[in-house]
Amino acid sequence: MRPTLWQRLDAVARNLTPFGLTLVLVIFSVVPLHLPDFQRVAPGLALMAVYHWAIYRPNLLPASIVFLIGVLQDALTGMPLGVSALVFLTVYGVVLSQRRFFAGKSFVIVWLGFALVAAGAAVQSWLLVSVFNTAFLNPKAAFYQYVVTVGAFPLLAWIFLRWQRTFLRLE
Repeated sequence: MRPTLWQRLDAVARNLTPFGLTLVLVIFSVVPLHLPDFQRVAPGLALMAVYHWAIYRPNLLPASIVFLIGVLQDALTGMPLGVSALVFLTVYGVVLSQRRFFAGKSFVIVWLGFALVAAGAAVQSWLLVSVFNTAFLNPKAAFYQYVVTVGAFPLLAWIFLRWQRTFLRLE
C-alpha cells in the first residue's frame, strides 16, 4: 500500500527535525541575554547537536547541512566566516569514524567522548581565530566556554534522546 501525502509529509517533517533543532539552537545561542560577557562563554549548543546527531542519526544531518549550520553560526555570531563550519565538520567526521564505538555504550561514555571532542573543537576554534587575527588570543574564554559546554551537555543530550525516541522512531 502506497503512503498518503500526509504520511509522506509527516515523514519528511520528522526527518528534518535534527536540522531544525540544530538551527533553533544556533539562533537561540545568539539571542541577547543581557548578561555581562555571557556570549563569550555561552555553551556550544550547535556543537552538542552536531555531536549527538552524528552518533545517533547521521543520515538525518549530513555533512552539507553541518557545513551550512556552521556558516550560519559564524554569520550570526561575528566569528570569521568558516571557523565554525570547519570545527563542526571536524567534529562530525571524528564522531562518524568512532560511531561504532559509541553504539550501545552508557551515557557516561558518550559524555566523556563529548568532553574529548569538545576539547579538540575548542582548541581548533581558538587556533583558527588566532590565525585569523594574526595573534594568539587569550585562551581563557575558550576554556570557560568548553567547561560550560561540557557541563550543559547532559541536559541537551537528554532532550535530544527524548525527542528522538518520541518523533524519530526507527522505521
